[in-house]
Amino acid sequence: MESQDLRKAGLKVTHPRMRILEILENSSPRHKTAEDIYRELIEQGEDIGLATVYRVLTQFEAAGLVMKHNFEGGQAVYELDRGKHHDHMVCVETGKVIEFVSEEIERLQHQIAEKHGYVIEDHSLVLYVRPKKK
Repeated sequence: MESQDLRKAGLKVTHPRMRILEILENSSPRHKTAEDIYRELIEQGEDIGLATVYRVLTQFEAAGLVMKHNFEGGQAVYELDRGKHHDHMVCVETGKVIEFVSEEIERLQHQIAEKHGYVIEDHSLVLYVRPKKK
């Protein structure tokens, strides 16, 4: 994403917004808390406060640039909305977030909704998992 993406979303291009966008774009893992982003900014010598990070993330979410996830037992995490649908697994032991795509699960969800007389507008699937015992 670039400065024109901010403009298209109706946001002025500011240094904090560009830096936070950069961190989200280059982040691995792709899901970061506001505190993770703040720590990275500090490590890079940026003078951007935690309140600013939260404010920018809220603006990005409202503008449809990022998605916010509130997984059980954890802090809110943010990821860039790259326009491709995916679901999540969250490890209950480590908090690690794993993205996955399953055409079969997508198809079954649509079949279930249709069977009950509905059409899916949107959905979110989160599986809470634990490593298999060896």
